[in-house]
Amino acid sequence: MSLLAAGTAGPLRAERIKFTTLRSLWITPLLAVLLTAGLGVAFTAALGGKDRTLTADPGVGIHYGLNFGQAALACFGILLIGQEFNTRMIGTSLTAVPRRGRLYAAKLTLGTLVALGVGLVSTAGSFAGYAAFGPSPGTWDGPALVRSATAGVLYPVLLVVLCLGLTAVLRNLTAAMGLLVPTVFLLSPLLSSVPGVRQAVQFLPDRAGQYALHYTDDPAVAYGHWTGLLIMAVWAAAAAYGGLRSIRRYAA
Repeated sequence: MSLLAAGTAGPLRAERIKFTTLRSLWITPLLAVLLTAGLGVAFTAALGGKDRTLTADPGVGIHYGLNFGQAALACFGILLIGQEFNTRMIGTSLTAVPRRGRLYAAKLTLGTLVALGVGLVSTAGSFAGYAAFGPSPGTWDGPALVRSATAGVLYPVLLVVLCLGLTAVLRNLTAAMGLLVPTVFLLSPLLSSVPGVRQAVQFLPDRAGQYALHYTDDPAVAYGHWTGLLIMAVWAAAAAYGGLRSIRRYAA
């Protein structure tokens, strides 16, 4: 075991205990799975034969529930560190783990693992529901399936890392909730349909990451599907780094 892994094991254990005992932390990933897979299946069953937007691009129909589940994922990423800033318990945590990078790494690791589980379960459920209630598999099981499924698993991970990092930068739970959740859930989707603004909005992390879920190409998008996932990964890495810098400079 490396020194970094050994040094992070204790903080990670503490973060796991917080996750299992604080209702707000474990209920948000559960809600994300229910919204992503459950609503996706429900909409496909109810409207799959009537709404062509759910079938023209299979990726839109398969991952339709993610439009709602991502709000819960954003809340989870924010709460992982935002609650401690809100209650001033971050000072206690930093006293217990003076190496701030290790505390931050433990939070990132826990968030990544939980989000990966959410991505695996919700993507499997979304595909299963689409197979049961959507078009015949021959219309959507082509080469794009692997990419869309991979993006469905990784999108929650990148979103949680992004929100955790930006919350660490803001050091304020209320500000993070007020800024990030409406942006992901409402503002970004609305702006993507505004002429003249869409060219810039397509490079926002959620827009770029969700393009990787699609099966078909959009001529209005300036990059490819895999590149969209890479753009979101760059945003998430930048936010994580910014959060680390903020934690190291925080005066407990």
